Amino acid sequence: MLVGKELLDKARALSNRPEDEIARGCGYVGPSGRLLRKSFYRALVEAKGYKLPTSGAGAGGGTRGRQAEFRTRVHGNGNLLIGHAYTRRLGLEPGQEFRIELHRDSGSIWLLPLDEQDLDGPSLDGQDDHPDQSEEAGL
Repeated sequence: MLVGKELLDKARALSNRPEDEIARGCGYVGPSGRLLRKSFYRALVEAKGYKLPTSGAGAGGGTRGRQAEFRTRVHGNGNLLIGHAYTRRLGLEPGQEFRIELHRDSGSIWLLPLDEQDLDGPSLDGQDDHPDQSEEAGL
């Protein structure tokens, strides 16, 4: 990958070609053959004498990718999605099972790890949704 004056000279020599060909001609191609546009453009700007921030503190947000927002929403189909970023932080493994507790008073949903013995039904406000059989019989 060319930098500095060599990059500017080569880019000028290829200026009558499409941008992709200029970047390829200057060596801005990854191991898989993918064009490295951002690296190419950053190198051009720096070769022109402008200093770019190296950290993600700028308006571009850096290259760290998406960050967990600790927010979710109810999707159109009624589902709530908790993503990989959150399950990874909790150390959860695929296949782990949880009991869902709905707490209407606080509007919160609790996920409680299931033990082998704790295979009761769903819970609402910490109580089972189905009444005790003795109550149904009027005892």
